[in-house]
Amino acid sequence: MLNRRDALGLAALAATPLPGSGVTPVSQTDAPPDPAETIRLWPGRAPGGERVAVTPRVVERSTDPAFHDRFAQYTTEPLLTVLRPARPNGASLLLIPGGGYKWAVVDKEGMDCARVFAAAGVTCFVLRYRLPGDGWAAGPDAPLQDAQRALRLARARAAADGLDPARVPVLGASAGGHLAGMLTARTDATYAPVDAADAGSFRPDLSILLYPVATMADPFVHAGSRRELLGEAPTAEAIERYSLERMDWRGAPPAFLLHAMDDPAVPVENSLQLLTALRAAGVPAETHLFEEGGHGFGIRLIEGRPAAAWPGLALAWGMRRGWITQV
Repeated sequence: MLNRRDALGLAALAATPLPGSGVTPVSQTDAPPDPAETIRLWPGRAPGGERVAVTPRVVERSTDPAFHDRFAQYTTEPLLTVLRPARPNGASLLLIPGGGYKWAVVDKEGMDCARVFAAAGVTCFVLRYRLPGDGWAAGPDAPLQDAQRALRLARARAAADGLDPARVPVLGASAGGHLAGMLTARTDATYAPVDAADAGSFRPDLSILLYPVATMADPFVHAGSRRELLGEAPTAEAIERYSLERMDWRGAPPAFLLHAMDDPAVPVENSLQLLTALRAAGVPAETHLFEEGGHGFGIRLIEGRPAAAWPGLALAWGMRRGWITQV
């Protein structure tokens, strides 16, 4: 069984995986290989793509062979990359990386984080989602369509994979935190059902939001995310509809919020305002604010600093909430 000390100690997995976990550590010469298993979200084309004319690309920004730092842009076939632990404990996790809605990062808040949680026995699904500015008919709801479909697929596949369909949280970072927040708060389905998986709920069982883009309103908005999501001059109605702190959170599952106070891109007020909304709605919320850390640190960029404790803190919280039961 995973006790609190073990859970807190798992923060060190960012640099050193558990022995026998099946997770390949990042060496000084080679980045870990990508998981071979992927799942296409949609049985045919993604919905509303009649006017989409972009060409997908994945760009590598890292010049160091020890790690990848990729982003996916102009995605037309959204997918889940599956990272399975050596000793699964029945828990799953949908990971939604950030990228300011201009792209979706692959590694920093995707594969890198997934390897840490997989080392704790969690089966991880990393989402590569469509972007709102690429001409999809759903516009700002196109990424949410993918997130809702991804959660439903993870839940629908759980029994066949030996996983618990009632233990499927979401982890979202930065703009991915905004998307994970919408997935959690909104109860309206954003697409017509396409198969039996869509009979299930798309609401996650828990929400872990890392330095989330929450508000679309001045003065604390991340302007780039708002521009990509809502356009250059969004209406007051659009700002209201897509600001997490203004959504109806009643009945939402417990949330875990993490933010650095010195975040220069997404002010900490994003998490603070969201926390106020969660408390007003009666949603249990654990919040960790670190004095330093900046923005977009994921796992690798926070090594050796206090915020490196966040995976262990999240696992300990998840253990108390019944997500993690054993490792």
